[in-house]
Amino acid sequence: MNRTTACEIHRRLLEQYPVIDGRRHFLEFHNPYETLILTILSAQTTDRAVNAVRDDLFSRYPTPEALARAEPEEVEPLIRTIGFHHAKACYIVGAARKLVAEFGGEVPRTMEELRTLPGVGRKTANIVLSHAFDINVGIAVDTHVRRVSKRLGFTGSTNPDIIERDLVALFPEEVWRDINYLLIRHGRAVCTAKNPKHEVCVVAGLCRYYRELRAANEKGGE
Repeated sequence: MNRTTACEIHRRLLEQYPVIDGRRHFLEFHNPYETLILTILSAQTTDRAVNAVRDDLFSRYPTPEALARAEPEEVEPLIRTIGFHHAKACYIVGAARKLVAEFGGEVPRTMEELRTLPGVGRKTANIVLSHAFDINVGIAVDTHVRRVSKRLGFTGSTNPDIIERDLVALFPEEVWRDINYLLIRHGRAVCTAKNPKHEVCVVAGLCRYYRELRAANEKGGE
C-alpha cells in the first residue's frame, strides 16, 4: 500500500472514531505510574477487567514506593480476576522495585530504559511513552492492530515487530499516536476477528482483505 491510500484510511477512521479531549486510550490511568502498571496488567486481558481492579489496587498501593514494599502474594488477591494474575503480580512488584532502586521512583522516558522493567516489552513501552509522556517513537501492536493492519494491507506480516516497522514507514510521524487507537476501535466495532461487518466499514473500498474476498466470491459465482 502507498502512503496516500494509507493516509486516506487514517482520515476516514479518524472521522469515524474522533479523538475526544485528546483521549486515545481505554485504560483508566491518570499518571505515568498508573499508566505503566495498568498496561502491564492489560496483556492478554480485557481493558474492562483491568479497569475493574484499578481502584482497589491503587488505593492500597498509590505510589511505586508503596508497591515496591509489597510482596507479590499480597498483590495477587487484588488482581485475581484478570488473566495471568500470578505472573503479573510478580511483574508489577518487580517493576515498582526497579523504579525505586534505579529510577528514583519515576517512570523512565526512554524505550531502552522501560524495557529493562519486568513485564515490559516493546508494545507496553510504546503505550507508556505515548500516553504518559506524549513521546511517540513507534506504534504499539496488539491483537487488534495486528489483525486489522494485515487485512487492510498495511503489512503482509503477523510478526508485531515487522508490523510496527511497516506502520511507521507507511504513516507520517505526526499521526503515529492515532494508529493504535483507531485500529483498536475499528477492530472492536467493525473489523472483528470473526464475521467482520463489511457493509458498514468506512474503508472497505480501500481494504485488501475485502477486495480479495469480493473477487473470490465473484469468481465462485461464475
